[in-house]
Amino acid sequence: MQPTNVLFVCLGNICRSPMAEAMFTQLVADHDLSDDYVITSAATSTEEVGNPPHPDALAVLQHHHLDASDHRAHQITQADCHNADYIITMDTANLAAVQRLLPARERSKVHLCLDIVPGKQGVSIADPWYTHKFETTYEMLNTALPLWLTTMQQARQEASV
Repeated sequence: MQPTNVLFVCLGNICRSPMAEAMFTQLVADHDLSDDYVITSAATSTEEVGNPPHPDALAVLQHHHLDASDHRAHQITQADCHNADYIITMDTANLAAVQRLLPARERSKVHLCLDIVPGKQGVSIADPWYTHKFETTYEMLNTALPLWLTTMQQARQEASV
């Protein structure tokens, strides 16, 4: 079975999406599933292309024993969209921007990150570049990402039957 390709998307690819990428990569590794997933992240804008993650994002990740220091921001491409099985966006603006890149038949693979959390449907993860609440971003991702992994694993199991 082919690996599941997961793409996390935010505005600049220096805060939320690289945090999600690092966290989900570790989560997958903790479950001994690294061979089953390809995990990346991207930006909807060009503003931060080539830049490393925000220093406060790196600090929060390091506090939780994660590292994204090698990450460099890049803008989402048509190929990223085509290759992804799941595109998980951080806010409604990211969701709309990604959906505009896809033909209607592929839009079902685009999701708002917190939609998987009961009672959080339609809720965005605020950009900590503006709020400075990087730990809050971590906590929100830490709630949603295990639920995404469970959902993806169920889909993989159903596909293998």
